[in-house]
Amino acid sequence: MSGLSGPPAQRGPCPLALLLLLLLGPSSVLAISFHLPVNSRKCLREEIHKDLLVTGAYEITDQSGGAGGLRTHLKITDSAGHILYSKEDATKGKFAFTTEDYDMFEVCFESKGTGRIPDQLVILDMKHGVEAKNYEEIAKVEKLKPLEVELRRLEDLSESIVNDFAYMKKREEEMRDTNESTNTRVLYFSIFSMFCLIGLATWQVFYLRRFFKAKKLIE
Repeated sequence: MSGLSGPPAQRGPCPLALLLLLLLGPSSVLAISFHLPVNSRKCLREEIHKDLLVTGAYEITDQSGGAGGLRTHLKITDSAGHILYSKEDATKGKFAFTTEDYDMFEVCFESKGTGRIPDQLVILDMKHGVEAKNYEEIAKVEKLKPLEVELRRLEDLSESIVNDFAYMKKREEEMRDTNESTNTRVLYFSIFSMFCLIGLATWQVFYLRRFFKAKKLIE
């Protein structure tokens, strides 16, 4: 019996690569929603690595119907207080910036108004690293095929993983150096304490000897 022949089936992306995408993809996405009471301030903080593109979209639902002059301000800063993005009377929009160093970044929403006003619903979707890149736009600009786009995405993901491991290795070396420095200081302090105790004990022996001689209790 002769079998049917045809073009070989196109193989999909490597299962290991897909697993990495599933495991590491969500870690670079921050999607959250919360209620913001009037005249209150809520901030979200996240640590982000160096030289990463960060993008975000926000939407603030005003349920007051314009009463009370309700206004919401959005501000994104780093640990040094530098303003990376700021929007007065924010309602809906997008933002993007590139980190210059590994740092803690803070996204703050502040509501101001008067009277009894229902809470606002804030929806924030932040992405960084591989997830922040628009591969559809890259494909249009560079005229890439779908498989080439997926390979580009996997390449960027692999680079991100390598950078994460390099950072963890650097942190491990710094912690090891700190531990070794601490152990050396403890050793020196222990030796110094031992010499102090030996010196004190020697002084006590000579002092008691002179005291007993003065009292003529010993020769």
